Amino acid sequence: MRSDSVKKGIERAPHRSLFKAMGYTKEELDRPLIGIVNSANEVIPGHIHLHEIAKAVKAGVYMAGGTPSEFSTIGVCDGIAMNHQGMHFSLASREIIADSIEIMVMAHGFDALVFIPNCDKIIPGMLMAAARLNIPSLFISGGPMMAGKFKGRNIDLSNVFEGVGAVKAGRMSAEELEGLEDAACPGCGSCAGMFTANSMNCLTEALGMALPGNGTIPAVEAARYRLAKRSGMKIMDLLEKEICPRNIMNEDAFKNALAADMALGGSTNTILHLPAISHEAEIELDLKLVDQISSQTPQLCKLSPAGDYHIQDLREAGGIQAVLKELSRHDLINKGVITVTGNSVEDNIKGAEIIDLQVIRSVEEPFAPNGGIAVLMGNLAPDGAVVKQGAVAPEMMQHRGKARVFDSEEEATAAILDGKIKAGEVIVIRFEGPKGGPGMREMLTPTSAVAGMGLDKEVSLITDGRFSGATRGASIGHVSPEAMEKGPVAAVREGDTIIIDIPNRKLEVDLSPEEMEIRLKNLELPQSKYTKGYLSRYSRLVSSANEGAIFKSEVT
Repeated sequence: MRSDSVKKGIERAPHRSLFKAMGYTKEELDRPLIGIVNSANEVIPGHIHLHEIAKAVKAGVYMAGGTPSEFSTIGVCDGIAMNHQGMHFSLASREIIADSIEIMVMAHGFDALVFIPNCDKIIPGMLMAAARLNIPSLFISGGPMMAGKFKGRNIDLSNVFEGVGAVKAGRMSAEELEGLEDAACPGCGSCAGMFTANSMNCLTEALGMALPGNGTIPAVEAARYRLAKRSGMKIMDLLEKEICPRNIMNEDAFKNALAADMALGGSTNTILHLPAISHEAEIELDLKLVDQISSQTPQLCKLSPAGDYHIQDLREAGGIQAVLKELSRHDLINKGVITVTGNSVEDNIKGAEIIDLQVIRSVEEPFAPNGGIAVLMGNLAPDGAVVKQGAVAPEMMQHRGKARVFDSEEEATAAILDGKIKAGEVIVIRFEGPKGGPGMREMLTPTSAVAGMGLDKEVSLITDGRFSGATRGASIGHVSPEAMEKGPVAAVREGDTIIIDIPNRKLEVDLSPEEMEIRLKNLELPQSKYTKGYLSRYSRLVSSANEGAIFKSEVT
């Protein structure tokens, strides 16, 4: 066992003494040592209850003959960090999470790991660590939040963000907004729509790194705690059989996850995270593959923010295993890959079925013939850009408009809320990429303001930053190369004509190559916003969005 390096032999008497100082018995130290990686904190609603999930996991480990040992990671709540300096740190936290787990595991000799994430960048950070360390590992999330209720309809956090724009536009009163904020998030869990957290929890299940039900069983149900106990027991089985993350997260598994992502209409942030995870697993996953799988995978679900259904509805309709089974009927996934159940996808989905065809449609009658996410290319994004096409109104799938150019999210948001953006215009927000941001901030505030003011079917938004999973409308992010790398988006000027053609995968600015070259040659880049601390180091190390915003292997 790996843990023998810290607890076996006469030379390890001092080490055992330190374990015994914490109450571990000789019998416990004779068992495999299972690290419980818990991201619980009192800042994120999706994580407020994770200590209870951890208790259930540890009970399962004990029942199956292991000794659990819990340690923590950091976590940022994207909703609370939104639209202020905190959002610079959100994506950047992913690398810290992965690195900190590596440090703890390598320093303390764990035999296997159970990861307990729930929100935003914690899930991909943990998956990156699992792939990097490659010891038996399993994921159990804290589960999704239930939808809130307001005036007879189901709501979630995205409705509150959009409510701000509605108040500014005179379409909602401040009193109504307060009622909305009181009702939108009724309790613990990852916010109720197919936003980034739930997208990643569902994809962890589709990837094979979590037991069936991980992505959709609500946080408040006892079934979540039973799943946590089963996860604790199952990790001992994975350890015995020596099934490691890279046995599971192979090329076919990533393709399965991408197919599920397209069918679910997941967050565009998944197109940052899956390449970063695959990089740690030493598997190439680029935007061409993403678009290839999107073009052949129909969108079977339309969950909030694209539609009115929430994760609890997806669970009741059959969950992720039912989605995978429907895709498998048309050979859109590989059924032979192994998962943390110890069985193949084919074995896992045998008993799955679609219970509600309004929530999970068939391949024959999908919401759309192509996946929920599209990759756009053109002279404005030579290395690609990403849009959640499943949440774009039909009339905005093709759009031509004059550019309104802003060099920060704050400038753009102020212009939107002050009524300075007109129908037909294209908002361009730049110098918000991984390096330029730094940290590639989410743009939920401006996109929600556009939607709240009733302009989401008339105004497009383009950025080298990124969008929240709660974003809807013609919002195109991850424009690469980013402005801080002198990408073409840095050359756009007020009034230039922007051409968006999502069906044909094009994103262009009406400029000649000669004019583009002249503008970029004469461009003066702004100074970095952070000259010391972690974000200063991050901006020097981070790659472009099309590569997953991973750290470069060498610093030039």
